[in-house]
Formats: sequence, C-alpha cells, structure tokens
Amino acid sequence: MTTPIIEAANVSKSYGSGPARVQALRDINLVIRSGELTVLMGPSGSGKTKLLSILGCMLAPTGGTARVCGASTSGARPEELATIRRRHIGFIFQSYHLFSTLTAAENVQLALDVRGERGPKAVAKTGDILASVGLSSKMKSFPRQLSGGEQQRVAIARAIVADPSAILADEPTAALDTANGQAIMAILSAIAKERDRAVLVVTHDPRLFGFADRIVTIEDGALSGEERADLNRSAGGGDAAVQPWRSQASG
Repeated sequence: MTTPIIEAANVSKSYGSGPARVQALRDINLVIRSGELTVLMGPSGSGKTKLLSILGCMLAPTGGTARVCGASTSGARPEELATIRRRHIGFIFQSYHLFSTLTAAENVQLALDVRGERGPKAVAKTGDILASVGLSSKMKSFPRQLSGGEQQRVAIARAIVADPSAILADEPTAALDTANGQAIMAILSAIAKERDRAVLVVTHDPRLFGFADRIVTIEDGALSGEERADLNRSAGGGDAAVQPWRSQASG
C-alpha cells in the first residue's frame, strides 16, 4: 500500500485584497503518494506552478492545509518552510539550475553540504548517485560540457542524493528533445518505483503521460479531473517506463 507523502486539503492561494484580489488556487484537495509518479497538467496560467510551490514548501497557502510527511505548512514562517523543504523535498527544474562554475559532482555534493553532510561519505554518496543516472564518466565535467539531457540528469542526481521523501519536477523535459525527455521521465518513474518515493511532475506534454500512474488536471486554479494511467499505454513511453533506469539514461 502506498503512503501519503504530500497532502493538500482545501488549499487556496490569493494575492491582494478588495477589487485587486486575485484567487490563484481554489479549494485544492490532492494526495501525492510514495511509489507513484503523478503528472499535473494544465494550460498556462492554470495555477499548476503555484500549486507545486505550495506542495514543495516554497509558498504557504492562504487557506486550507498542506502537509508534507505529516508536517503542516499552513501559516508556517519562511524558515519553517525551508526546514520542511530541506528534510523532505527534492526539486527538478526546466532550466536545470546548475552552477556553471561547479562540476557535476560539486553541483550534486552541494545538496549534501547544505544539509551538513560532508567528507568522504558525501563524496562516495555523490559518486554513487551520479553513477545511478549514467554519469559516472562525467563527474568532473562542467555544465557547459554536458548536453541538455546530461545536465538534467545531474539535476535529478542533486534532487535525490539526500534521499528526500518526494521529488517535485517543474516541466523537467521542456528544454529537451523527445528521446531525452522520455529518458528523463523513465528515470523519474523508476525513482518512484525502485526508491518508493512520491514523484510529482508538472508537464503539458501528452507524449509523457505513458510514464504516469496518475494524471491530475488543473484549470483556473481548481482541480478539474483525475485519472489513473496505464504505464504501458502507447501514448507515452510504452515499455520504456518500466525498464531499469540505469539503462534508460541517454545524452
């Protein structure tokens, strides 16, 4: 049985007041479970990135309750959100967010350093996690020396190296071609299955739906639908979604 990792109960987010008040999210109820890859889709301006930010403890809701591993984020101060985020959440972004002056290994190790993990064990853990995404030969490479797919795999390694309970990815394949996009989704799917982690991916690309266990739709700040997805359906990755993730990574 999968375990609820992130829960949103009647979550709302608004900005401003009076006639200038903007309701970005309205009464969101959603559970993200371990062992599942959930896709969140919706048109531009639908609120999906705002929702991801609340679920990932970058924003606090103005209404309702959000919980991460049982810890409520409602009314939390920025430093409290940061503590929950550091303990439980790994992020992956469309533009990779790698430091250009650091090698692949140094970019990954930075995620351990901010958590107080340093020394030989941190170095060994960094090497193991980069090897797991197929980049053992690229550890000393700088981002400019890596392809887009390789940079995104470094970003994935950085997100999972501290063994978070949930991985949140905001359009992680948008800057990649189809082959690399599907390779990245195969890795994320395997992280959910093999590492028993909750994975939430924001995307607008229906070609990737075949990797999802659930597809949740958001429109105008409210959830408008949810369906279970067949991992082997031809609309997405097909059998690629269930292949070992070490072999799926490609440049």
